[in-house]
Amino acid sequence: MTQQCEACGGSGTKETLSQQCPDCKGSGKARSLDLTKMTTKDMEVMIQGGSKCQTCDGSGTIIIKQKCEICGGRGVMVNCSVCGKPLGVDDDPQNDLCVSCAKKSPVFTLTPACDVSDLEIDKVYEGVVDNLANFGAFVNLNSNTRGLVHNKNLDKTLLAGQTVHVRIKGIASNGNIDLVPESIQEYQIIMVEKDIPRTRISDLQNHINKLVYVSGETIQVKQTGGPTIFTIADETGTVPCAAFEKAGQRSYPEIESDMIVKVIGELSKRNTELQIEIREIRRLWGADAAGIEEEIEKTIDERSEPHEIEFLVESPILEALRPRMRLVAKEIRKAIYHSRPIVLRHHADADGITSAIAVERAIIPLIKEVGGSDAEYHFYRRSPSKAPFYEMVDITRDITFALTDNERHGQKLPLILLMDNGSTEEDVSAMLQAKVYGMDMLVVDHHHPDDIVDQYLLGHVNPAHAGGDFGITTGMMGVEIARMINPDVTQEVQHLAAVSAVGDRSQAPEAEAYIALVASRYSLEDVTDMAMALDYEAFWLKFSEGKGITYDILNLGKPERHNQLVPLLVKQANEAINMQMDVCMQAVKAQKLPNGAILNVLDVEKFALKFTFPPPGKTSGEVHDRLCKKYADKPVVTLGFGPDFAVLRSRGVLMNIPRMVQELRKEIPGAGVNGGGHLVVGSIKFVEGMRQEVLAKLAEKIGCVDVE
Repeated sequence: MTQQCEACGGSGTKETLSQQCPDCKGSGKARSLDLTKMTTKDMEVMIQGGSKCQTCDGSGTIIIKQKCEICGGRGVMVNCSVCGKPLGVDDDPQNDLCVSCAKKSPVFTLTPACDVSDLEIDKVYEGVVDNLANFGAFVNLNSNTRGLVHNKNLDKTLLAGQTVHVRIKGIASNGNIDLVPESIQEYQIIMVEKDIPRTRISDLQNHINKLVYVSGETIQVKQTGGPTIFTIADETGTVPCAAFEKAGQRSYPEIESDMIVKVIGELSKRNTELQIEIREIRRLWGADAAGIEEEIEKTIDERSEPHEIEFLVESPILEALRPRMRLVAKEIRKAIYHSRPIVLRHHADADGITSAIAVERAIIPLIKEVGGSDAEYHFYRRSPSKAPFYEMVDITRDITFALTDNERHGQKLPLILLMDNGSTEEDVSAMLQAKVYGMDMLVVDHHHPDDIVDQYLLGHVNPAHAGGDFGITTGMMGVEIARMINPDVTQEVQHLAAVSAVGDRSQAPEAEAYIALVASRYSLEDVTDMAMALDYEAFWLKFSEGKGITYDILNLGKPERHNQLVPLLVKQANEAINMQMDVCMQAVKAQKLPNGAILNVLDVEKFALKFTFPPPGKTSGEVHDRLCKKYADKPVVTLGFGPDFAVLRSRGVLMNIPRMVQELRKEIPGAGVNGGGHLVVGSIKFVEGMRQEVLAKLAEKIGCVDVE
């Protein structure tokens, strides 16, 4: 192993202090002249009255350069192949041996991957006596190679298990090895490694049933009831490598995840998957490890570049967000190629679900391509969040799962992707915990953002960053990011943007464009029904991802099941909504505010069915829709409240709910006010004992804002 000498910068020499020129004694003028060495110009100078010293070029001083003592003048640091110490000036660089080791006789030892082909006649090897026979002693040179010391060559009795030095006398055509014992007092052990070229994991398919050498990063260590499985990743892919000591016993306990290793073994195929049966695995250090890491990182960085796409609809806001979207897409692709687990967290509503599933459909094929057919179960997990922010219960679950996987299987800590949440100050507490554990985070959201979150994120996409608002839904951005990750999913996910648009009641031009884009396949009623079915099913799924049923709702499974399921869920949802409206509409109290807005207030704790669909937020939204029809030409605000929360819905009232929350927190100390959401749609939390003060102050603030 060599590296540039830091002492001399690779020059092999070191400058000392300048010294007086011995020829001119520091004058810079020549004391004697050699006319044969003088140029025409020098002759002209001499005729005019002088000549500069040719030794110091007229400077009067000379620079004395000496051979670098650290590297011996070689410019590079070379370590002794035996003891590992850096070679100095007096050492033997040709054989990579220091003076001390060069004086000792070499004794070679085989690494586990070596076989008969790696032996050389007349060289001395170290071995262990295996067993004794009437005609001699068998000696193991490694687990794969053994030879015989005949009785005629034995001058003393050998014992089983004894370490001996033997010279290779001959190797028969059938592979039998004839050994002669050697007695050596001072010797140096030299490791013999299997000399085969490194194979990239992507090229292993061409080497089945052959001995192969791969090197890369250990991304997972899994102990089964039989062998230990080490999953190795290089710049092109991953491959499982199996080592067996005893059933259920950990092999190579010194090898852990995140290490750069070298593996040599036989490549086989098991159940259509490639697997290496390990002969030898060892950790690489220093420049060897750094070289592999650098090559892996460089290749992965290139492979992680997102695809260049044209957006499905025209949108100045999306175009302005393109660099941020590309950054998020690249970080997701990079995590996949690094075999880093991805946790996708999303708000449990139609917008959050569609945005997450769009990205999910894009990344799962890539995860399988890199890690094998079952990789999605080890390197990806999706979970809904009930609140529109990353709650402490969410981060606690994610950290617990991540640490368990790290301990059991040596997996890296995950990349967390937050969709339809993550932009507000309410997310910071969870982000701080994620930072402690080294879990990087990305956010794609359309809730009004707080700048404080950006310091905790690798990437943050929000339409507010480009002058937009919540009309650009997370589902729209999620579909386009999914296409940057994997454009092959365009046809199957493009309708998810339309579902998110109607689910979040977007009035943006992009919403109309996405709905029109899929109109030939899905009518407005179709995408509206899908959004309703998602919201209804999300309520019952609670913290479950509901992959199968959400796929069926969005027609990503069997079409016949989709056609039966969506109408059924919509019917059940509407029946539940109608029942809820029959209960609570008569309890709504309305008042006209100073700015002309109609404020409708409903105590959803007392006058709405509990623990069923629709929940308080959805109930308030449905009440609001009916009141908007009743007051068709007036600005309307609907406030549904409980003991310690309030839900706001509005039309034609130019509120800024995040700013109202900040003001209430300062103006009513002790109320514990927090919350947020969009500018005109959101929720507020507070302590139950201060409800009256908070709601009164909130109504006052709503009455002071402008209306359309």
